[in-house]
Amino acid sequence: MRICIVAEGCYPYVVGGVSGWINSMIKSFPEHEFVVLSIISDRTTSGKFQYELPDNVSEVYEAYLNDNDWGTKPKEGRRTHLSNKQHKALRSIIFNYEPEWYAIFDLFQKTAFSIDDILMGADFLHIVQEYYDKNYSQIVFSDFLWTMRSIYLPLFLVLKTKIPKADVYHCVATGYAGLLGGMAKYMYGCRLIVSEHGIYTREREEEILKASWVGGIYKNIWIEQFRKMSKLAYDRADVVTALYEHASELQLELGCPKDKIEITPNGIDVSRFANLPGKLPGEENDINIGAVVRVTPIKEIKTMIRAFAFAKKEVPNLKLWIMGPTDEDSEYARECFELVDVMEIKDVKFTGRVNVTDYLGRMDFTILTSISEGQPLTILESYAAKKPVIATDVGDCRELIYGDLFDDLGAAGILCHIMNVEEIARAMIELALSKDKREKMGEIGYKRVMKNYKVEMMHEKYEDIYSRLRAGYLDDDSERWIV
Repeated sequence: MRICIVAEGCYPYVVGGVSGWINSMIKSFPEHEFVVLSIISDRTTSGKFQYELPDNVSEVYEAYLNDNDWGTKPKEGRRTHLSNKQHKALRSIIFNYEPEWYAIFDLFQKTAFSIDDILMGADFLHIVQEYYDKNYSQIVFSDFLWTMRSIYLPLFLVLKTKIPKADVYHCVATGYAGLLGGMAKYMYGCRLIVSEHGIYTREREEEILKASWVGGIYKNIWIEQFRKMSKLAYDRADVVTALYEHASELQLELGCPKDKIEITPNGIDVSRFANLPGKLPGEENDINIGAVVRVTPIKEIKTMIRAFAFAKKEVPNLKLWIMGPTDEDSEYARECFELVDVMEIKDVKFTGRVNVTDYLGRMDFTILTSISEGQPLTILESYAAKKPVIATDVGDCRELIYGDLFDDLGAAGILCHIMNVEEIARAMIELALSKDKREKMGEIGYKRVMKNYKVEMMHEKYEDIYSRLRAGYLDDDSERWIV
């Protein structure tokens, strides 16, 4: 079977998290051919893979959210004029009515035109003018028009993407990835899976509400853009997976049909974390805290650093190892480096991108201070190495630390509130001062990952989904669709 993985902003250009999950999934199914359709910012990233592609990946295709190639330019003096059907479809997208996606797909996939010609043309102008008069007439129209063009440019670029043909499209998010999956299903009559690690729409809402680059009313327009793309993905998918129960509840709230949702927890290769090397000579008296994270705002590294500074005053032999790339948001990384310098904090190590198995055995416990997560692989990896975890109460972290209703193993770490420096510092001190507690929690974490989160379990669930899709039905009792 030929499976197209559709991803946004991750594999194979970024290491860790969702990218690691994709790489693991592809390797788990050597009998299938995979192609990757990856949505990236622009062509400056093209071909800069951070992974050695598995042998069963035959091709990698790219879609761009910003590009200097906007499609076929019209002959001089001519403009693209939309038909009544096309105009109506474009209007439905902008007005957030029930979007007429099929007509939009036909327009962008079957018609030769320049995106600039659409954005600067009369049809787009008249629709935006009507939308403005109805909803936003209190602001300057010229500003509104140019902002609308900037909002719709990435959407139109993605809609123009040439999609490779496959039997199954597996979108690792909704949003732009889900849009491509929905368009592929319309074009090729294929099967579609949507797997959400974080709830894409909610994550984008959080980012936009906090963002300084978009202001006022435009935040609502951006949020609606992501909501309608996610709704398309839910509507067109044959199966929608969620990592844990609460995530599936959020999917339901956002309009996903209940009968499509299946819970498929993450899984890791536990054998990778067996017999890890321990502390190096000279480290025996250190208490090492490991943070396997990208140095980006969503991971809230500054809170981690501030909490560590307070904890170190109580436990002078603490060391903080921040293990992950610093080049995804270089400005934020620089601010983190400067914070360490300004606060004159000793023993904070930024290692950059590392092989986590080279370091995890040296850690006494790990920490995650994110403001948004799904079901973090870094927690599962920590448990596989028998290390307890301090984490913020986001995503599935509460269940990973304390277990679900059917799990009476106990606590495998300490859960803290988001951005609560004092609380996180106290948790660091508590674990640092009690070796017995660290070891007990580490053993509980190991039992929990062995019980629920081994890669073999994840493989079985997706093998079942792929097999059902290939066979042409979703379950034995209800043949909802037939090949």
